[in-house]
Amino acid sequence: MWRMRVVHATGYAYKAPVRASFNEARLTPRSDSRQNVILNRVETAPATRLYRYNDYWGTAVTAFDLHAPHSELEVTASSVVETEAPEQPSRTLTWDELGSEAVIDKYDEALTFSRFTATNRRVSSVAKRIARHSDPTDAVIAAGKWTHEALEYVPGVTAVHSSGLDALTEGKGVCQDYAHVMLILLRAMGIPSRYVSGYLHPNPDAAIGDAVEGRSHAWVQAWTGSWWDYDPTNDCGINEQYITVGTGRDYADVPPLKGIYSGEGSTDLDVAVEITRLA
Repeated sequence: MWRMRVVHATGYAYKAPVRASFNEARLTPRSDSRQNVILNRVETAPATRLYRYNDYWGTAVTAFDLHAPHSELEVTASSVVETEAPEQPSRTLTWDELGSEAVIDKYDEALTFSRFTATNRRVSSVAKRIARHSDPTDAVIAAGKWTHEALEYVPGVTAVHSSGLDALTEGKGVCQDYAHVMLILLRAMGIPSRYVSGYLHPNPDAAIGDAVEGRSHAWVQAWTGSWWDYDPTNDCGINEQYITVGTGRDYADVPPLKGIYSGEGSTDLDVAVEITRLA
């Protein structure tokens, strides 16, 4: 078991004073069978009243709005989370079972392509080849491996609005792109799958008490009889270093921050994530 503290700070600097803004933050880790949230706090500057709710996908949302002119906005989320290595899937369904009417109906949203996870002939062909030679669980691992080899990790080539196919065209991307490409493959095979947002401590041998520069991270959950996690960026299953925040169909369902504002001019954005292993 690991215990970690995560501090995720986001700063906006507006070119001209903003008269009002309406915002949603998805920065609260979830408590589930693998992890326990001991503490979570979201603060803003300027200070404002915060509203909490869980969205349709089960992700905790902190909503807030500002109605006084402001030229800067800072949002800081602090969490302490205990994590464990997840259990491996105990049972794998057959392809026929995955293709049953009951499964397709129940997991329709996790099987449907989206703007971020649209498919094409190339990816569909790869998916068919993987499915032909693997059972569903092995197919998930093969899809993660193919994605890992198809993309080179290069920040700045894609943006948050880039699709999985955009990243494949470039042959480069970041964790968001790896997750979207793997989702395309899994859904093309008829395996229910969803996008996961969270954090990854970069050092498996982290010393207790040392704060390090962490990062937001994205990976995939697949359903082959039960939900389980796979990280195509690193071509591996997850462990105690991973902290889950939210899940959805793709990135659009779980952005860390999103909102609208009333005012002129663009914004400068600064994001910093610090992770400390406490135990």
